[in-house]
Amino acid sequence: MLKGIPKILSPELLKVLAEMGHSDKIVISDGNFPAESMGKNAIVIRADGHGVPELLDAILQVFPLDTYVDHPVNLMEVMPGDNVETPIWNEYEKIVAKHDKRGKDAIGQIERFAFYDATKKDAYAIIATGESALYANIMLQKGVVTD
Repeated sequence: MLKGIPKILSPELLKVLAEMGHSDKIVISDGNFPAESMGKNAIVIRADGHGVPELLDAILQVFPLDTYVDHPVNLMEVMPGDNVETPIWNEYEKIVAKHDKRGKDAIGQIERFAFYDATKKDAYAIIATGESALYANIMLQKGVVTD
């Protein structure tokens, strides 16, 4: 056990977060995301039983967001024609604002298939959660620790 580290962050996840360097990307995926097939070139960490918001909040306590890009946080855009509400995005805005002074301005959106491509190409790791909300996938780009 460690002091000051959120208990939801497993030793495996902490190791991965520490290994990541500036500009590396990590995806926190919902339960429907094809983490294993998208993560053939990434580290896939299972976090079944946990939701994305609780992991996002814990990760952002130890993980700086990149200050050199407009959107170090990206969501998977809702596909045209999908009649889906995304109230979880409001939770993400609150969590990001708690940890980054840019607040919701730090959050962008990536079209669904472009999100898949970016995950396959750029993700250092994918955290596969048990999140049941639709379009709950979120990609974070790491910045530098300045303190």
